Amino acid sequence: MSDAIPALDAHLDDGQRALLEQTAALAATTLAPIAATGEEGAIDRPLLRALAEHGLLGRLFAREGDDWRPDVSALDLCLIREGLARGCTAAETAFALQGLGTFPLLQSGRPETVAAWLPRIAAGEAAAGFALTEPDAGSDVAALSLRAERDGDGFRLTGEKTWISNAPEADVYSVFARTTDGAGARGLTAFLVPRESEGLSGEPLRLLSPHPIGRLTFDGVYVPPEHLLGEVDGGFRVAMRTLDMFRPSVGAFAIGMANAALDAAVAHASTRQAFGGPLKDLQAVAHRLADVSARVHAARLAVHHAAAAYDRGVRPVTQASAIAKLLATEVAQEAVDAAIQVHGARALEHGHLLEHLYREVRAPRIYEGASEIQREIIARGLFPRAREERA
Repeated sequence: MSDAIPALDAHLDDGQRALLEQTAALAATTLAPIAATGEEGAIDRPLLRALAEHGLLGRLFAREGDDWRPDVSALDLCLIREGLARGCTAAETAFALQGLGTFPLLQSGRPETVAAWLPRIAAGEAAAGFALTEPDAGSDVAALSLRAERDGDGFRLTGEKTWISNAPEADVYSVFARTTDGAGARGLTAFLVPRESEGLSGEPLRLLSPHPIGRLTFDGVYVPPEHLLGEVDGGFRVAMRTLDMFRPSVGAFAIGMANAALDAAVAHASTRQAFGGPLKDLQAVAHRLADVSARVHAARLAVHHAAAAYDRGVRPVTQASAIAKLLATEVAQEAVDAAIQVHGARALEHGHLLEHLYREVRAPRIYEGASEIQREIIARGLFPRAREERA
């Protein structure tokens, strides 16, 4: 809705507003037609290449001499994800999964391993996956049980991962496995595992949302020492550095969908005739959209605040990120539901924008920390402060 009310973007500078507007336009006019030819639940490789050709993957991975580094701030990442989600959710998902799967390598990989993979990933020629979740360990990272046992200078991985981004078709995965028993989060190590690794297999999973996601099975998969990401037993830090960067932008993805839904609802309510006039003249319709719009804007500001704090070097940003993700993902669900109610039965037809958004908007309330986990994080930050104030 910020297109119609410039004051809602007053906290952004001219370059940031241009980034958001240009990304949304690119998504709607160029990327959406490419995505329309893709298969739901599968990696869209033409779409990945288009993201590279139009410079968006280059914002995630920039080359400076022989070194690779992220060339995007957390706030710019949010603006890109918001713009992509508003115009083409498939493009947003492809962009985000490529970043999530690659940041452990970019931040913690050996120079020779980074040099071997980053050119292909940045060009959209190779897809990456982030392999953290297991059947019995989702938000509780300390409960991960995929085994990593020493084999000479390397390791062998045995176990299972599930609900993994871009699995089983990704060309390479950032994988988190247990190297020390009884150590909780401090006993995890991160590895880079190519799809061709002997003993690695997988299968796709069909979810409500149309994302490429699947299950991976590791049957003694050998990982050479140069594919270690960070230090042995330092995998939790690798995962958290990645999630700290990406978690606020999950909220931005949700905000993009919420605004797409509101745009559709406002357009429909302005033209649909009922009871002698347009739907927008019915207070029940107009006020519900007004309430949702206000909450979407508040959540958007929380997302941008968390990202700006990260960019200023504030650490930890755990509380701000949890607030942002919780508010944005919850209100996005409400916005899509409200837009469907305004449209009526036509929005339930397969292929309608809002039917698509209804399936898309549900997942962000679960992945990268479910809403209940975000509430727990926020609560833990409240009570120590309350004890200090009483002392």
